Amino acid sequence: MEKEEDVALKKSAITTASPTESPIRMATQTLSQPAHSSQSVQSLPDGVDTIPRLFQYAVATRGSDVMLRQKELGIWRAYSYAEVGEIVADLACGLVGLGLQPGDVVSVLSNTSREWLWTDLAGLTAGGVVSGVYPTDSATQLQYLCTDSRTTILFVENEEQLDKFLDVEDQLPFVRQVIVFDMEGLARLAHPHVMSLTVLLSAGHARRAAEPGLVAQRLASRGPADLAVLVYTSGTTGRPKGAMISHANVMAAARTLEAFLPTTRLRERAAFLPLCHVSERIFGEYYALLVGQTMNFVEDPETIFDNIREIQPDVFMAVPRIWEKLYSSVTTSMREATSLEQWAYHRALAVGKQVALCREQRTPVPAGLQCRYWIARKLVLDNLRKMMGLGCVEVAITGAAPISADLIRWFLALGIELDELWGMTEVTGAATCNPQGRSKPGSIGIPLPGSEVKLSAEGELMVRGAQVFMGYLNLPEKTAEVLQDGWLKTGDVGRVDDDGYFYITDRMKDIIITAGGKNVTPSEWENQVKFSPYVTDAVVIGDRRAYLSCLVMIDQENVEQWAQERSVAFSDYRSLTRSREVTALIAEEIEKVNKHFARVEQIKQFRLIETRLSAEDEELTPTMKLKRTLVNKKYASLIDSMYASTADRAA
Repeated sequence: MEKEEDVALKKSAITTASPTESPIRMATQTLSQPAHSSQSVQSLPDGVDTIPRLFQYAVATRGSDVMLRQKELGIWRAYSYAEVGEIVADLACGLVGLGLQPGDVVSVLSNTSREWLWTDLAGLTAGGVVSGVYPTDSATQLQYLCTDSRTTILFVENEEQLDKFLDVEDQLPFVRQVIVFDMEGLARLAHPHVMSLTVLLSAGHARRAAEPGLVAQRLASRGPADLAVLVYTSGTTGRPKGAMISHANVMAAARTLEAFLPTTRLRERAAFLPLCHVSERIFGEYYALLVGQTMNFVEDPETIFDNIREIQPDVFMAVPRIWEKLYSSVTTSMREATSLEQWAYHRALAVGKQVALCREQRTPVPAGLQCRYWIARKLVLDNLRKMMGLGCVEVAITGAAPISADLIRWFLALGIELDELWGMTEVTGAATCNPQGRSKPGSIGIPLPGSEVKLSAEGELMVRGAQVFMGYLNLPEKTAEVLQDGWLKTGDVGRVDDDGYFYITDRMKDIIITAGGKNVTPSEWENQVKFSPYVTDAVVIGDRRAYLSCLVMIDQENVEQWAQERSVAFSDYRSLTRSREVTALIAEEIEKVNKHFARVEQIKQFRLIETRLSAEDEELTPTMKLKRTLVNKKYASLIDSMYASTADRAA
């Protein structure tokens, strides 16, 4: 006999309309198949040992296969490897015509786009070094990065980004030329050092025709040991440092991912994370180039979730904030659903969680549970996956920041194994990852092939391998601090279990020692509270204090909706954070988290940050991480107010 809940579940699927067939997948059916339909390790010919040589090899072997797509007037426009090969060759020759010498630095100030990728590959093909600048960076930050890297040629996305250059032009003596991707609004601009990408393409095409051997000459000018990429660290503890990454580092990092990830056929991926960040540069561009994945560039940072639903990617890597937003979109949708839909969701999710627990504990899933889960997937959970744009995803990766283990379990209940990956700029992306089918929520997984990971006597994670970076640009002392005897000191404190899975407990510099002498690692508590749909970020305070407190940044969209549903009056973000009802809401969320921690690790006081922060604000890094030190300084008076009462006793 079937359980009553299963019979009801069959009759009452969530009625969220399934999205139409992905336009990208419909178009793909008419395209030629890729030369590499699997992610198993391939044998590369001798000499394919730099990024541009890898690209040339991909063009030669894949030819008419689709390399990338981007929307034009609302329609996805596909580019084959052969087409991109022509564009990159012309741009490379154009850069040579502008005087670019092997080893010169090219910087790119733009959102992630096809033009970013073309410029990157062209700069490398011409023998240059390519550095990315976050599109949210200010003119002052642009000036620092271009000066520190001695950038000679700067690419910018549009008029808005060009204005940043013009504001600090007099302070950029090394920049000889600026190239603009989108000239809208700049038709009347007459600047001797500014030109359009179209003009550069035309000039490069002519030079290439006149010097047919030029590309080959420039390809031969750089070797595996040469500097290829500059990635500036996010600057949570000071000014950004330019991490020097060689061609050999990149090739090792890409081959490592190729060897580790499953060999199932994966074609489509969404390209949206900043290409100036090491994660998207390695995983999203160079690894995709190595294995033949098609890169689908989203239209705009604001359209990410709409575009993902269109793309329905096979492989999806995102930072925790994106995964948190996806979770939040479902939970908020459920609040607006009918009673029957809510009941079906909770029943289906409960079944999914039972299956997830079996998988986490490495125990067989009973036949009856498998049957109930199949029903839950077909009637409810698969609809939710499609609604999020993850209906086809086979490999899901999270990285770049800590994530809640409960969030990973929630996705696993939906049938999405979200594997946490750990790394940093200095290891050219990743050093550990959870293996598919053997994931441990809360851990950062096992060392990737070719990576050695160990713990120092102080508990600091140390990494050694071919992907470890060359050092920091212009900072030999800082380089010597982190590179010792071939090992990279990561600054992360961790542990390893009996199965060889590593765990990050905190950053060494972030460990809090209370006035009572208790050592507390704040990141675990912070990650748990960020699982709440009403909290975007939090910073735990308490070093040399009697007890722990925290500053909370609320999720504006979800809290506003919550307030409107309860007729809570507010006029703007600030008034929302000052509302007694909202304060009580966040207090409830904090108490939920406190129950999972020892008394000394619980939050006794909190305050809401009254300003909505974005990447343009100094408190946040471009990767949307709160700068703990700066937050402590900027909100010192707010923090002190949480310790003003002498009646408060030590924890």
